[in-house]
Amino acid sequence: MRMTDLIVKKRDGESLSKKEIRFIIKGYVQGDIPDYQMSAWAMAVYFRGMSLEETAELTLAMANSGDQLDLSTIGGRFVDKHSTGGVGDKATLLIGPMVAACGVPVAKMSGRGLGHTGGTIDKLSSIPGFRVELTQEEFLTQVKKIGLSVIAQTGNLVPADKKLYALRDVTGTVSSIPLIASSVMSKKIAAGAQGIVLDVKYGSGAFMKTVEDARILARTMVDIGKALGRQTIAVLSNMNQPLGRAVGNSLEVLEVADALQGKGPDDLMKVCLELGAWMLVAGDSVPNVGAGKKCLLHSIESGAAWNKFLAFITEQGGDAQAVIDRSLKVTPWNLPILAHQSGYVQPFDAQKVGILAMTLGAGRTTKDSPIDLGTGVLLVKKAGEWVEAGEPLLQLYGSDKEKLAEGLLLAKDLVSVGNEAPELPSLIEEVIQ
Repeated sequence: MRMTDLIVKKRDGESLSKKEIRFIIKGYVQGDIPDYQMSAWAMAVYFRGMSLEETAELTLAMANSGDQLDLSTIGGRFVDKHSTGGVGDKATLLIGPMVAACGVPVAKMSGRGLGHTGGTIDKLSSIPGFRVELTQEEFLTQVKKIGLSVIAQTGNLVPADKKLYALRDVTGTVSSIPLIASSVMSKKIAAGAQGIVLDVKYGSGAFMKTVEDARILARTMVDIGKALGRQTIAVLSNMNQPLGRAVGNSLEVLEVADALQGKGPDDLMKVCLELGAWMLVAGDSVPNVGAGKKCLLHSIESGAAWNKFLAFITEQGGDAQAVIDRSLKVTPWNLPILAHQSGYVQPFDAQKVGILAMTLGAGRTTKDSPIDLGTGVLLVKKAGEWVEAGEPLLQLYGSDKEKLAEGLLLAKDLVSVGNEAPELPSLIEEVIQ
């Protein structure tokens, strides 16, 4: 079997066999297939696509390319949640304690962000002392003890995806639906998930800009899950506006703390209740979504979710008191953006908010770029809300005066105010099972 022949086969629109796909992934991970051949194959997939059978086999081959996590020793049914990413998306930090408080264990591996703001691991790193890297034994022991742990992805989990994604990133093949779907699903399967809930976002602040593209991606991942024997549910959610009011690492952790104590923004709570309820359904904890939402709301009202969050921080070495006291590091360099007139805040571009946050220091442009965890944007007023002239619309938190000045230029015309209240789209577009 020769890689050149397989590139030509896919280039000409033919389907690859299971044996051929396994040969490609194994050869690439072992270094027998060079980057230039894998790049040509990825471009052929980009233009020719893959069948469901091919995509499922690619997913399985990548999942089997390295370590796999065995969660069976803990007991219970494990459900993982994945978001395709967005601006202000701190949902994992809110959903995890709520779902765990409702009796479904959450054992999650997450990544660091590349782009507008940090990922879940970056956000957790803003808590003093918090350990994002645990041994597998420590990870499983903590889940047994309190039902919740979130750690950085281990070094040898799905190495095929690490290599292939880095290659796609520099060869213009990132947006291939089969390659996106297999990338996401291979990590969930290798991490031991029996049920998978996907938050597939669309809009200006999301990777998929249209609901049509998001629906195709969601359907592909759900079909892969079904083909591989994993219950998979996809929720299409709107990311034309940032989720919640905080965009930035420490700022988002503080917003999660408020939400777990019953003071969360309506949009953040709606999306998290939807996703969390489906996780409870997939975890066989509740009979339907309505019952799931009731359980999640009760976990907040009773204080169970908040206490679970504090226990989670403490177990992983973090300073829970710093979260309670709201003493997480937030840069002293901050600046309000004021409304020039009274009226209703009009919808603004989520992607531009993300770029603003990254400019202030909250995100990274390369995988090795540093992040200032105390920077970001606070959306004092969101679309549809009334603001008086002279009141703040945004609060900018920059890592230094120069970045704050640069952020001010970007924020100057970001938010507009009008006389009419805007019609806001639904946050949840569709659920695909």
